Amino acid sequence: MPPGGGGPMKECEYSQISTHSSSPMESPHKKKRTPRRKWEVFPGRNKFYCDGRIMMARQTGVFYLTVFLIIVTSGLFFAFDCPYLAVNITPAVPVIGGILFFFVMGTLLRTSFSDPGVLPRATPDEAADLERQIGNTEDVANGSSSGGYRPPPRTKEVTINGQLVKLKYCFTCKIFRPPRASHCSLCDNCVDRFDHHCPWVGNCVGKRNYRFFYMFILSLSFLTVFIFAFVITHIILRSQEAGFLNALKDSPASVLEAVVCFFSVWSIVGLSGFHTYLISSNQTTNEDIKGSWSSKRGKENYNPYSYGNICTNCCAALCGPLPPSVIDRRGFIQPDSQQSTAPSNGVTMYGATLSQSNMVGSIP
Repeated sequence: MPPGGGGPMKECEYSQISTHSSSPMESPHKKKRTPRRKWEVFPGRNKFYCDGRIMMARQTGVFYLTVFLIIVTSGLFFAFDCPYLAVNITPAVPVIGGILFFFVMGTLLRTSFSDPGVLPRATPDEAADLERQIGNTEDVANGSSSGGYRPPPRTKEVTINGQLVKLKYCFTCKIFRPPRASHCSLCDNCVDRFDHHCPWVGNCVGKRNYRFFYMFILSLSFLTVFIFAFVITHIILRSQEAGFLNALKDSPASVLEAVVCFFSVWSIVGLSGFHTYLISSNQTTNEDIKGSWSSKRGKENYNPYSYGNICTNCCAALCGPLPPSVIDRRGFIQPDSQQSTAPSNGVTMYGATLSQSNMVGSIP
């Protein structure tokens, strides 16, 4: 072997070593990036807990006040009134009160922690496609083919059960909102069958949580009347034994409960009655306030969503199947997808499909 024969081999070994050592970032100890879920970049003004399972509005201070008032008032009733009432009247008093309390808290949390029916925003491609379709429709209608950007129209019209209904375009979500949907300015989301934003439950009230909201205020009405009635009964029975002033001194918590229930029962019962009327006529608070189906707008103006029967309207609102959530808030973000918008799941296509010819369709 010639003396210089070892040279090429050394160069080969050196080049192999230098190739692997030139990229220190590719080490076996490199940390993999944890995939992010869609709720972490959700565009609306919402709070998420438990890895996206709980969804609430950003302003939740009044919600905690609601929970505090219910728990404290009920706790005082169970601690200071129920022992006396169970002995002197019937043991069923604390049992019924406990059932009402747990039902109230269950429906409150179900209303507050759930998706009210938020509609996903359009992706940039879907928004551009919708604007393109609208532009082509306008060009055909005007007999021109000139290009250039033009904002989409504010409304479209569809026919529902013989009634003309306008669909509004949301410039924030880039979609034509379905019938009865509206954009909540506090949560910055379009909500299907939007009723109202309720700070007392810390969430919007819409298609997916309205029945739980109604059951909450209705059961809270019963609980408030129940506590108020039996607190007064407790004070009357004690006053018969030791006098009125001594009865107040012996149970000061009962006085506090009576005051809280007296000032809150009117608004709670009134709210329950108002929503009972809305359910019986298949309306939303938003529609009632705007007078969407008021006869003042014309004799031919009527509510196309009403079944014409109180029982059927109530069953449709309270007993129908619960629609699934259309926002995949716990899904993982794809590396090649836009992180600033949520998937639309075809909601934008609802408006895009209606942008044909005269932009007037019919819904069966």
